[in-house]
Amino acid sequence: MGGEPAEPAQLMRRLVRADLRAVPEVRRALRELLRQWGRPGRSEIAELLTSELVTNALIHTDHDAVVTATVDPRGLRVEVRDFVARRPRLRVPNADDGTHGRGLILVQSLADAWGVRTHGVGKAVWFELDAGAA
Repeated sequence: MGGEPAEPAQLMRRLVRADLRAVPEVRRALRELLRQWGRPGRSEIAELLTSELVTNALIHTDHDAVVTATVDPRGLRVEVRDFVARRPRLRVPNADDGTHGRGLILVQSLADAWGVRTHGVGKAVWFELDAGAA
């Protein structure tokens, strides 16, 4: 099976509002979850995209959030759920923005699938990386 887990493996972390220390902590936990996935290039992309979604939830909401990552033989799904109904917007960053405004563009460019799902008191922004993709 090439190091693929037989059953889904999952990571779930509560993110405390505005606590950006959670970003490297979630990256480390995700790296550990994906260690046996056997797709190092995809794992690096997963870390980057997860960092973007976690950072967005912590910066653009004034609430806690929950990150969930699930890996199975088909691939990886990461979801960051927050408690603010306002949907994120893709925006084309301009040169004056520095590094701001690029998170969802990265997600759109690098993920195999992504989207926003509303729920009763907020939304979940998610992405998927297929196991078989290069």
